[in-house]
Amino acid sequence: GCVRLKGAIVGIDDQDVNTFTITVDHKTFHFQARDADEREKWVSRLEDTILRHGNRSRGIWEPQGSFHGSTQSSTKQRPNYLQAFDRKVSEADAYLQLIIDQTVSIEQRIANLEDTEERDKCKVVQEQANAMLDHIKHSIVLLQIAKNTAHPINGVYQGPPNKLETTIDVEQPPDLPIETGIAFGSECIEGGSRQSVQHNFESATALNLLVPETSYSSSEGEEDFYDANEDILTCSPNSPTYNVRSFPDSVDPEVAPNSRKVTDKDAEKPTPSHERKRLGSRLPICTDGSLDYDALYEDESDDDISMESHGSVVTHLLSQVKIGMDLTKVVLPTFILERRSLLEMYADYFAHPDLFIKIADLKDPRDRIIQVVKWYLSAYHAGRKSSVAKKPYNPILGEVFQCHWNIAENNEQPDNELVSDGPVPWCSKNQLTFVAEQVSHHPPISAFYAEHYAKKISFSAHVWTKSKFLGISIGVHNIGQGIVTLCDLNEEYIVTFPNGYGRSILTVPWIELGGTVTISCPRTGYHADVEFLTKPFYGGKKNRVTADIFAPGEKKSFVSIAGEWSGAMEAKWNDGSRHKPEMFVDVNSIPIFHKNVRPIAEQDDNESRKVWKEVTAGLKLNDIDRATGAKCSVEQKQREEAKERKELGTEWDNKYFKANGENWIYANSLSQRLYAQSKRERR
Repeated sequence: GCVRLKGAIVGIDDQDVNTFTITVDHKTFHFQARDADEREKWVSRLEDTILRHGNRSRGIWEPQGSFHGSTQSSTKQRPNYLQAFDRKVSEADAYLQLIIDQTVSIEQRIANLEDTEERDKCKVVQEQANAMLDHIKHSIVLLQIAKNTAHPINGVYQGPPNKLETTIDVEQPPDLPIETGIAFGSECIEGGSRQSVQHNFESATALNLLVPETSYSSSEGEEDFYDANEDILTCSPNSPTYNVRSFPDSVDPEVAPNSRKVTDKDAEKPTPSHERKRLGSRLPICTDGSLDYDALYEDESDDDISMESHGSVVTHLLSQVKIGMDLTKVVLPTFILERRSLLEMYADYFAHPDLFIKIADLKDPRDRIIQVVKWYLSAYHAGRKSSVAKKPYNPILGEVFQCHWNIAENNEQPDNELVSDGPVPWCSKNQLTFVAEQVSHHPPISAFYAEHYAKKISFSAHVWTKSKFLGISIGVHNIGQGIVTLCDLNEEYIVTFPNGYGRSILTVPWIELGGTVTISCPRTGYHADVEFLTKPFYGGKKNRVTADIFAPGEKKSFVSIAGEWSGAMEAKWNDGSRHKPEMFVDVNSIPIFHKNVRPIAEQDDNESRKVWKEVTAGLKLNDIDRATGAKCSVEQKQREEAKERKELGTEWDNKYFKANGENWIYANSLSQRLYAQSKRERR
């Protein structure tokens, strides 16, 4: 077989230290090294090779007649158009900075004007200046993306259409016979005399007999040799290795993601007004005519899109990162965002609150550890709001999300007494309440807490998300732990979290979980080992999970669980108490409880839905410019606040959580409040 490196992308799997992949020609090929060190050498040298050949100095689409003339002129050094391009863009960027400084100066002068009428007139100038700045910024970014589309860092190269079908005039006399065979494009010629050009032409002809037109394998008929053919992007039939779409197809923010395929002629046309009306008609409107932001968040329907619709932007992004790079500070394109904050996503751990509070009802410690595992394994499927993997908003420092669940139980009178000192003070004792807070921005750490006062059960956790680039996947390591506390029994169940992976980021992304998780109760000695299994290279199923639960001091588990965390899981009892496997939990057959969030109009300025409401509206409207602008405003405000704190020498003070060594704990937990209450009652 043969795998071409032109336009190739190298990938690794965090769960398997020996294997790596090369994605090219719309196929993914798998390779296995002897050990991790050998794989690292292969990956490093392959990336260097792709990078080196992708960055060879060449002019941008030189005219066919660039080699006409005498031998002396043909040997003359060509101008470096890429350097000239970079220089001009740098100059434009410098002028942009000058204009920004002048615009800021104008804004300060306008703010000092006392005459209201004069201030209003000047604000018109200010608005026009800001609009011009936005256009200039956008233009510079588009120029950079256009350059990387043609000459990217990672070697993905897209030439002009049909260029290879033409031949070059190397000052041949008109009476000589026309050379037949492989056409030779001028963009392939590095310069030099006619003799060296002819020699290179003959060498290339011989080489082309050895190198196939596309990558292949002798085992290509066997399904398990490579996972799947990557969905073919829009490309020229003459260039089988193109991995990017043409740039105009991917920059129009108003084109609906489920619209038909865009042709060259369509790209020149604006989005029809009826298309904008169709998008607008789906938006919820309040009685006063304003946009209903609360309904936007409650609407979980989604127009799933693939990365192909923004192909060149994604490829440009990939060209800026290397395997193993930390993605914490990499700005990802807005269109891949999910319409909610990461803090709100953590609330989905309690999409089945009845399973959670049932832990406190069980009398036997063995039954309690089984119920903890059942709740934990059922907690992940509800977090997937879309069939396409998307990234939630990165919470800003101090951002807060609050919600609650109503849990009606049979033969139980509702207790409407409010828990005024709880995490959600307007909720009652029979409701499960939840609060999350972004306690650190660098590194990004989120803390969250849930409690049910009547059942005397709570859960406190903190998670540091650390993302890493894996080639054609993105890995997210969830570092931290959570603790289920049963206040009446003085029991704690300590749980850890699996890693997340975004796969196939070049086509239709999908998410999977991987890694080992532990659940343990130090007081009773019961513990469980949970293994989230990533899909293997050769066959296998997605979303597999296994778990074994152990009694105190035992090395053999008394029950083994296997299945899919997104579907059904079966339990096999190893202690002889039950002879047949039985259904442990089927997450698709149990109800998901709707979380209740107070209206945005009543929320504080730092609450998640209020912070991100304009970004959410832009994404729902498919107005990427609006969403990006709103996202930039949120991030800029955070930077300004951080700068102000630095100048004043003050530290950020978290509202709900406090640091305890490397952990973050809820400052006023249910167990603490109950202990304080019992002390007061004994006096």
